[in-house]
Parts: sequence; structure tokens; C-alpha cells
Amino acid sequence: MQCAPCRHTSAGMSSTRLSPEKWIDAGFAALCAQGPQALAAEPLARQLGTTKGSFYWHFKDVPAYHAALLRHWHAKALADVVERLGDDGPPDARLRSFGHGILKNGNEAALRLWAQSDPIVAASLAEVDAERTTYINTLLRQFDLRNPAFGDAVLAALIGLPQIQAETDTPTAFDALVDTVVALA
Repeated sequence: MQCAPCRHTSAGMSSTRLSPEKWIDAGFAALCAQGPQALAAEPLARQLGTTKGSFYWHFKDVPAYHAALLRHWHAKALADVVERLGDDGPPDARLRSFGHGILKNGNEAALRLWAQSDPIVAASLAEVDAERTTYINTLLRQFDLRNPAFGDAVLAALIGLPQIQAETDTPTAFDALVDTVVALA
């Protein structure tokens, strides 16, 4: 039988138990706000108002935490693609919905930044991107657009739009791309 984690009651420390999900949520918030260097036990514990002991109760070490964070995102991203394969409706509406879902996820850009310095993150992104491209190409074939490079271009737009200036309305820009797809059909 495992012992329960300690409840910290010293000044400034939380007396509530933190779940692994709370740590993962805090990690994504830190990743988005400060980059991958913020994904360490001490700054995350400070952010959550607890001690590093709580972190190490749930995660063997920082690399295990990084792996859990990445697994969480990876599983959700792939589940989204699988779920969308079962969706009904016009392909342009499905493409818009898919794109808007990616664009509103603030973790995407932060993960791509992290992937520049971590080959494991890069490999996970590449696997998700391959599945996303397959799904996009499935939709594009319904418009009789069969060149797989077009699916790559649509995914590149989804990756790149969040990287441009904040005053750009990324969903509207993506919708313009979908309108172009529809016009080509």
C-alpha cells in the first residue's frame, strides 16, 4: 500500500492534494507563458503553491514529467483526429472545424517551439502532423483535390498562422484558405 502524499500547511503552501492532471495543466500554462525552460519541478511547485515533494510524488523526475506532458497532448491530439473521422457534414465545414480546433489550442505553438530543442517532442509532433495531414487529405479528396502536397500546405497554414502577428484573425485567415479550396472544387 502506498502512503498518501503529505498535505503541506506551512506558510504559503497549499493544503490540497494536487493530481497529476493539475501538474500537467500547470505545465502547459508554464510552457505557453515561459517556454520549455519553465517545465521544472521548482518553478512549477512555486506556481502551484506547493513543494517539489508533491511533484516527485507523481513523477519520478523531470524527464518523466516531460514524457507525461507530451503523452497527454499526443493522446488528445490523436483522439481528436479519430473522433473527427466519424463526423458527418460537408467537408468544408469539417475542415473549418478541424482547423479552428487546432488554431484555438495555445499549446500547439508552444510545443512546436519546444520541439526545436527536443527530438522526442519533435517526433511526437511529426506523428500527430502525419495523422492530421491524412485527415486533411481525406477531406480534400472530397473536393477532388488529390495532390497530397495540398494537404501539407493546409497543415502548414495551421502551424504558421499562430506564428504571425497577434492582430491577425487566424480563424478568418484559415476560413479564407478553406474558401479557396471550395472555389477550386
